[in-house]
Amino acid sequence: MMDLNALVAFVAVASEGSFSRAAANLYLTQPAISKRIAALEQDLGAPVFDRIGRGIALTEAGRALLPRARDILQGVDACRRVVADLSGTVSGPLKIGTSHHIGLRRLPPFLRRFARAYPAVDLDIRFMDSEQVCAAVADGMLELGVVTLPLAPAPQLRAESLWDDPLMVMFAPDHPLAGINPLSPEALAAHPAILPEADTYTRTLIEQAFARQGLKLKVRLQTNYMETIRMMVAVGLGWSLLPRTLAGADLIAVELPPIAVRRRLGLVIHQDRTPSHAVSAFRTLLQDPLLPQTDTL
Repeated sequence: MMDLNALVAFVAVASEGSFSRAAANLYLTQPAISKRIAALEQDLGAPVFDRIGRGIALTEAGRALLPRARDILQGVDACRRVVADLSGTVSGPLKIGTSHHIGLRRLPPFLRRFARAYPAVDLDIRFMDSEQVCAAVADGMLELGVVTLPLAPAPQLRAESLWDDPLMVMFAPDHPLAGINPLSPEALAAHPAILPEADTYTRTLIEQAFARQGLKLKVRLQTNYMETIRMMVAVGLGWSLLPRTLAGADLIAVELPPIAVRRRLGLVIHQDRTPSHAVSAFRTLLQDPLLPQTDTL
């Protein structure tokens, strides 16, 4: 009999393109993931991945198995939700994906309220890049994502905007930009920037804003962790566009209308997935206008 845990590992590795990233997302060790994939390959009598140098690629058997494995896992989740929902109570597992920044700066008051209101729900929260969360929701690995919304969501995703997230130009008080008044997009483009990685939703918005001014940025460093970018900006390694929620006394924060960048933060769910009671309760809580926009406790 095929092991469901092996299928979970297979879909995670295929989605991430990496054994190590799949292991991190499933809170397993890499050897544990490799063992599950090996057991699956033995059960099937065929390899599902080709190991090419440090990379991996799906074999013909792996490509044939992937959509069916996703269907099986979605079916198992649906069975669990049906049984959990029979009582009409909000209970059972709830798999949520979110970015580190949203998880730290936006979700705490909502998670606190939800955990107190629905103690029978087993929250499983995965911290991932927004792009990875959207892919995991589309693949059925996560029930719901709270992310920086994509500029063009995948057809199988429904995106619901929750928060406006304006970005401000920020740099250290002793940075050369601090002596420039008025500040201009051209002045920024002349100095190295620290930005999220290429092809992320936020990086795309920033580059589009400067492209409209006919400018291309000099990127010194890149990482997807906003708090890490903030630290590097605060010690003078470069400037960046950061969420207003990250402003502080150790940074100069400037609004520059010609390159105004506003992200939309919100939730993503699968169009064809029937939401469980837990998902519906969490969505309702996120839309509560009486809860704070950030965690101030």
